[in-house]
Amino acid sequence: MTAPRRIEPMAVPVAIVGAGLTGMSAAHHLHAAGMECAIFEKEAQVGGHAITTEERGYRFDRTGHLLHLKDPGVKALALAWIGPEYLEVARNSAVFSHGVYTKYPFQAHSYGLPAQVAYDCVMGFLRAQQTPLPERIDNFEQFCRLNFGAGISQHFMLPYNSRLWGVLPHEISAAWCKRFVPIPSVEDVIAGAFGVPARALGYNAHFIYPKYGIAQLPQGMAAALQRQRVPIHLQAAPRRIDLLRRRLCFDDAEVAFDTLINTAPLTTLLQLCDAVPAAVIQAAAKLRCTELWYLDVALRRPPRTPYHWVYVPEERFPFYRVGCYSHFSRHMAPPGKGCLYVELASRTPPPLAQLLPQVAAGLVALGIIDNPETIVFARLRRIEHAYVIFDHHYFEALEVIMPFLASQRIVSAGRYGGWNYSSMGDALRFGREACELALEYVAAAGQSGG
Repeated sequence: MTAPRRIEPMAVPVAIVGAGLTGMSAAHHLHAAGMECAIFEKEAQVGGHAITTEERGYRFDRTGHLLHLKDPGVKALALAWIGPEYLEVARNSAVFSHGVYTKYPFQAHSYGLPAQVAYDCVMGFLRAQQTPLPERIDNFEQFCRLNFGAGISQHFMLPYNSRLWGVLPHEISAAWCKRFVPIPSVEDVIAGAFGVPARALGYNAHFIYPKYGIAQLPQGMAAALQRQRVPIHLQAAPRRIDLLRRRLCFDDAEVAFDTLINTAPLTTLLQLCDAVPAAVIQAAAKLRCTELWYLDVALRRPPRTPYHWVYVPEERFPFYRVGCYSHFSRHMAPPGKGCLYVELASRTPPPLAQLLPQVAAGLVALGIIDNPETIVFARLRRIEHAYVIFDHHYFEALEVIMPFLASQRIVSAGRYGGWNYSSMGDALRFGREACELALEYVAAAGQSGG
């Protein structure tokens, strides 16, 4: 793999924008199908958000990046790309609220909560089960109240998701959550109220994690593409996409393509394209996402709690989730030390000097560290595109945008290219599906002579 700053004029049947998991997965499948392609990545490294940085022996991903590989074909490929250095892990996560830890998911584990809170949660759930669900659920708040009842909704679901999404739950639809928000049975809730061991709920009950950080996966993918002589051009961001002439326009050259696979954020793609109809521009203006500020934290000692990550719904804490890289794998920190990611509830740039004492005090309150001096250093990070917001304009906007892109033989795929909420396993699958659609576009163009 080379990393030229200068792009030479070229023509490829399929051009791929973005060397994240979806883009490189698409390139792999295109190569397997005998279709020539090339990848153009704006950063100096592959991986997109799936990267790992190292400082003073501590390793940090871009918050928690865990592999939930349900598709057998995707799993086989991912493990081949990672190589033998990976771990299979059973989730150990919890919720911290009302001064105590309870098992995750909150909706199935009220044991240990203050008596009145636990009563509110269990009785509210039982009452909700007696009410038939309407044919239509208009928003996420309604989804929570109808499925979980008032207690679980008020004590966790609504405050936590407000902090996660950065918008109020009634502003977003319930269309995203069927897979990601497990609904327990009555038996689950009763067992969880008494602390009886129960089945693990949720899509993330088990996960795979590379020993030395999530970057092992994209690095393995890039190495495989290098062996296959599929070019990945780094620091190569097109400044314009000429739809009429079918060209990626760089500062120093143009790349002709027949079909384009885009994995950059959908809004970014449309800003690059010329001759976009006004209706599509107006639809794109309705798309929303939230950014994320978080801290990577290096510790002198391992965390005192055993959890892989902890959910924090209460506003008195400046963070809504804390995860432990060094519990995913001991190789993420020097021996006898630990490292965390701390996801901040604020969507504005936080002043680190003022923020860090608050975060440290919160970590002490959660029992994760003994005292603020346990922190060796903290680095403030930002993810510009973190969560796509499934508001009430979401589907109507995509119904305008996606057919236009299809008419231009553009496949926009991945978490941000497809503008969705998905996992890394999904990202790899999206690449396979993008390849299949791109092959159809190329074949159709050949038949029409266009």
